[in-house]
Amino acid sequence: MSDPYKILGVSSKASDEEVKKAYRELARKYHPDNYHDNPLADLAQEKMKEVNEAYNSILRMRGGGSQGGGAYSSSWDGSQSGGNYSGASGQIRAAINRGDFQLAEQLLNAASNRDAEWHFLMGGLAYRKGWLDQARQYFHQAAQMDPNNREYQQAVAQMNTGGFAYRGGHGQGGVDMCDCCTALMCLNCLCR
Repeated sequence: MSDPYKILGVSSKASDEEVKKAYRELARKYHPDNYHDNPLADLAQEKMKEVNEAYNSILRMRGGGSQGGGAYSSSWDGSQSGGNYSGASGQIRAAINRGDFQLAEQLLNAASNRDAEWHFLMGGLAYRKGWLDQARQYFHQAAQMDPNNREYQQAVAQMNTGGFAYRGGHGQGGVDMCDCCTALMCLNCLCR
């Protein structure tokens, strides 16, 4: 991968907040939901993957570890996982992100190690399917199993306040306008 800072359009001296803001702007711009039935969908998906990889690379370099990515997100792409399916974690996040629930479920069911990341991904899958009670239980279990993971803790907090959005939650708390828009887009998809 080329320079992840260049991909996000920020300086290597940018604050964590600036990096996160740049990531979110690009995630909103290239999110696959914006390109449904559009000839540019494949290009946008590749760009989204590149943005997620760059963001996750920066998180790892800065000591953010397995805080996930993607957006879409909110987030679901490219997180590093501790289970025996660590290579599949990014695949699972990408499948959830693009709405391929069957593939995500197959990959999760094939995993023998039901660690915190597995529970978090199951929570994300359940959330995207609209099974909020089940999502809350999975997120809670993930947070209990790995209490130092900010992504898991924030998912629980946001589920408890009703503000969880599909990006996966990289922020420091609270609900931003992107979360609201994403939640409305998800509701629109669920109501169809």
